[in-house]
Order: sequence, then C-alpha cells, then structure tokens
Amino acid sequence: MTLDVERRAVSETLEAARSTLLAARSPSGHWVGELSSSALSTATAVTALALVDAAANEPLIRRGIQWLAGHQNPDGGWGDTTLSNSNLSTTALCWAAFGAAAADSRSQIADSMFQADYSALRTPHSATADAEAWLARAAGSLEPERLATAVAARYGNDRTFSAPILTMCALAGRLGQGRDAWRQVVPLPFELAAMHHRFYRWLRLPVVSYALPALIAIGQARFHHAPPRNPLARLVRGLARRKTLRVLQGTQPPSGGFLEAVPLTSFVTMSLASIGQARHPVAVKGVEFLLNTARPDGSWPIDVNLATWVTTQAVGALGAALPADARAPILDWLLGQQHLVEHPFTHAAPGGWAWTDLPGGVPDVDDTASALLAIRELTSGPESSSSHSAIGIPQSAIARGVAWLLDLQNPDGGIPTFCRGWGRLPFDRSAPDLTAHALLAWNAWLDGLPPRLRQRTEAAMGRALRYLERTQRPDGAWAPLWFGNQHAPEEANPTYGTARVLMALAAVQRASMHALEAGASMIGRGAEWLLGAQNPDGGWGGARGVPSSVEETALAVSALCGLCSMPSQSAIRNPQSAIASGVCWLIERTDRGRSFPAAPIGLYFAKLWYFEKLYPLIFTVGALGGVLELMRARR
Repeated sequence: MTLDVERRAVSETLEAARSTLLAARSPSGHWVGELSSSALSTATAVTALALVDAAANEPLIRRGIQWLAGHQNPDGGWGDTTLSNSNLSTTALCWAAFGAAAADSRSQIADSMFQADYSALRTPHSATADAEAWLARAAGSLEPERLATAVAARYGNDRTFSAPILTMCALAGRLGQGRDAWRQVVPLPFELAAMHHRFYRWLRLPVVSYALPALIAIGQARFHHAPPRNPLARLVRGLARRKTLRVLQGTQPPSGGFLEAVPLTSFVTMSLASIGQARHPVAVKGVEFLLNTARPDGSWPIDVNLATWVTTQAVGALGAALPADARAPILDWLLGQQHLVEHPFTHAAPGGWAWTDLPGGVPDVDDTASALLAIRELTSGPESSSSHSAIGIPQSAIARGVAWLLDLQNPDGGIPTFCRGWGRLPFDRSAPDLTAHALLAWNAWLDGLPPRLRQRTEAAMGRALRYLERTQRPDGAWAPLWFGNQHAPEEANPTYGTARVLMALAAVQRASMHALEAGASMIGRGAEWLLGAQNPDGGWGGARGVPSSVEETALAVSALCGLCSMPSQSAIRNPQSAIASGVCWLIERTDRGRSFPAAPIGLYFAKLWYFEKLYPLIFTVGALGGVLELMRARR
C-alpha cells in the first residue's frame, strides 16, 4: 500500500468519486438521492388507485401495470427492486394488482392496447399466468389457505406486513369472494388505537410502533367485510370506528403520505376505499400523495427520499474535503430538520431527526445519530467558515439530540429505532447497528456536554458497550436491523453490521474511555470475522461467500482502516493486505471512480428491499478517504 502507483490510483479514484458526489447535490446544497423503483410499491399504488376511482386514475393504473409487466423476473415472480430475486410477498401483491386493475371494465387493460405500447413485453394475461405458476411453486398451490399460510410464515408473529398483503389480495379477489375471502386475514384490534398512546407499549399490539395507520385502516376493513360473530367484540369495534378514524386523520402528515412511504399510504387508502370511505379526508390526501409520487416510467419508489440520511452520510464521507462554502447551507438545513415538538405519529419527544425533510418523516435513532455526527464534522476544523462556527453551534440542539438518544435506550442497554420499550417484534427491538451509531454520536460530543448530561451519557455508553458484547455472535460478527443481503443466510448482512460496530468501537478506543476488559477481545473477534469474510476477488459481500458489492466492500475497508488507527492493535491481525485487496477491487469495480453500481442491501420495514443510488458513491468516498489518510500517516 505504500507504492506510489497505488497511491496515485487511490488518489485519482477518490478525486473522481468526490467530484461526482459533490455534483450530486441539489440546488439547495444538500443531497436528495434516488431510491430504486419498487414493484411492491407500484403494485400497492395501482391497487389503491383502482379501488378509489378506476376511471379517473386509468392512465396511472395502465402505466403501473405496464411497468410491472415489463419488470417481471424471468421466473415469473417479482422482487422488491429491479435487482432483487423474486419473493412471495411482492409476487402476491403484483398478482393482486393485475386482478384489481382488471376488476372494473372501465379500467380493464386490453392486451391489444398494451401490446401497442410495449410490444416486446408480457401482456397482462401472460404476466398473470406466469405469476400464478410462480406462486403455486412457492406456496404449494394457489388455494387461499395455502397462500395465506405461506405469507404469514414469512413474518411470524409480526402482522405489520402479512395483514396488509392478505388484505390487498382479498380486495383484489385473489382469496375468494365475499366473507370467505377474509377468513385468511387476521383481525387487527384497531379499537386499541382509541386508547391513549402511553398504553401502546403495554398492549402487545400485533404490529410495530410505526404501523398504527395500518392497524386502524386494515383493522376496519377486516371488520367491515367480515364482522366478528361475537356480539361483544362486534359492539366494541363498531363503537371504536369513528374515534380511530379521527386518530388516523391526526397521524397523517400534510403531504398525505404516512412515513412518506408509498406502500403504507396505499394500504391505508385502499382499505378506506373498500369500506365506503373513498371520500374520507385521509383517503383523498392519500390519493394526492400517490399522484404526486408517481414516476414518469409508471413506477413508484418505496419512499419519496432519504434526503437527511444521505446528506449526513455524505458529509461524514467527505470530511475535510467538503468545501468551506458548502458547509453553512448544509448546516442550516440540517439544524432545521431537528424535530422540536412531540411527533403526532409516534409521539416521539422533541430532539430527534428523521430520514427525510418531508413532513411524513419520523424521528429515529439512525438518523439522529448521523445528524449529530454530521454537525460535529460541519463545525470542526478550519474548513468550517459558517456563522455557526464563529458563535458556536447551538448547544441546546446538541443537548436535545444527545438526550433524545439517551431516552430511547432500552433496559438491555441497546437502542431501538423509534420507541423505547416496545421490543416484542423484531423491528422494534434493540439492534447492534443502531446501538453502535448512537455510541459513535455520544462519543463525538462527550467532551462538550454539560456535566450532568455528560454523566448520563457516560453511563449509557457503558451499557451500550455491554449490550454489544452480549450481542456479538459466536463467530465474532454482529447482525444489523436495517440492512440485509438477499444472497446471505437468513438474508442478514453481518458485513454491514460488523463494520458499523467496529467503527464505533474503534472511535471509543481512540478516545481512551469506556474500554471494557473484554473490549480488545470483542474488537479482535469482530475484525477476524471481517477479515475472514473477504472474498478471493478482494471484495466483500453481505457475508462469507456472498458476491462482492461496492457498498459492502467500502464499509469493510472503512472499518479496517479505523482499526489501524487505534492506539493498540495487539488483538488484531494486521489488516493492511486485506485493505489493499479491497481498495484494488473498488478501483476496478468503480472504473477508477466513474461508475457506481448499486446493490439492494437496504431494508425498509418488514424486509422490504431497496437500493439507493448514492450509497455506493458515498461509501466509496468514505473508504478511499480513510485509506489515503492511512497511507499518508504511514509514509
């Protein structure tokens, strides 16, 4: 790694990548990114529009159906993205969308019309037939009970996604007719949403904390189409309908998009339309959101954008290379994204950041930690020339953000995504990647905190470290919550999780505080796993033996570079040769910083896959920047 030619290759690739990343900013100076088009989102949007008003929405319905037919996998199924393997959930939803689009003669898409526009693609009839063959193989048959059992098995006790999927299939006539179709849809206790939100964590709801709109709308649809035979249950739920609709309306953001997410908004909208509530304000705003988020090619993404997340990640990756005159606009924009009042959806306390600057975003741990780290970067060093650096960053904003993270720490020492104490379902539990991110943010601001807040933070850091020690797998890896890999065992991504945890642990070790007695062993075992997961081609995939990707290789390289700068590396095998191989792979795979193919490693609620156009670019800039810094330090 000390050869001049290698250094030049790193520098040239990094310079090209940095230039591309800086050029990707919006006119306002921050990053917006571009999420992958989603077959699942497109299917749900098409169905919602068809159920609300098929005639009025026919152009969008037609384009959506055409897009789905044009992006069906060769095996007859669909994956969540155009790069994803076929899966049961998305294929069932696409199959349902074809049924919903053809259910009304006014919106039926004739094969001849379809072929006139897309002569080389499958017709709706052939696409449906191929999907049915795929589903029959995957579920055992197309019998409603077999299909419903297979869908439910994918999510276990978590009804957050299985209930909406089966509801949409029932609404599209794919599970039979009349009341019989709803036998496969588990009733959701929507009446519980009428209770005060402080009780939610104790109610053992069958959906996760962020899915309250689905609980209400889908629960009401199930109640409407198949009322319970128990007269008491029928009375209680009947009396709760109006109040819970008011609760639903109170959680809807001005944009109309719940979480700014197409699937959740579509599920709510179609459910309301099916019970005669197509003109309800929630449904009207939901349709407006779907109309505004449709893409010109006929598809929809899973969410409008991850602007706050990709901006904070880009700031961290660029570091000192971010131009001085770019810092003030980003800092002002980012400070403006901090939530300063209780959130009406999750009732999160003030102080956190969401993944987007749009009104449907909800404060979460990953984005709050990332925002705090970005603000630290933007206000550090001579490169920062904003007015904030002259007068000092508002300490109240930092204190609120740090305290917000502290207040979410669970009794196990780990950090969940949105709400403390829910913990029953996987996407509400503590997670190593989230805990590591919070730990990194706390560590970055620790020295500047007021004494009492610093004392709280130090105690929380100790608990977080012990949580990470307990959750390290026997093989040395950590599994993340919000990232996966479709080729890895259990679709997990221990490369992402281990890299993120090692970055945090290395930062804490460099600060010479909170070192556990087992800390060196924990880092050493994690490093050994990461080194052992490197592929023969020099790159990393989501796990051992999984095809290499730009994102995962870059993260692994970044983590190993961080370990090289630790004061003591006695428990770590020298990673420099692994770093060198990873760098060579990145240089070649990105064509020296000119091409950044994305991989679908992101998970967006309930194992819904996505890829983000900026991820490979941001992670490569961060990795090569760390490598170049390491090379300069070792000269």
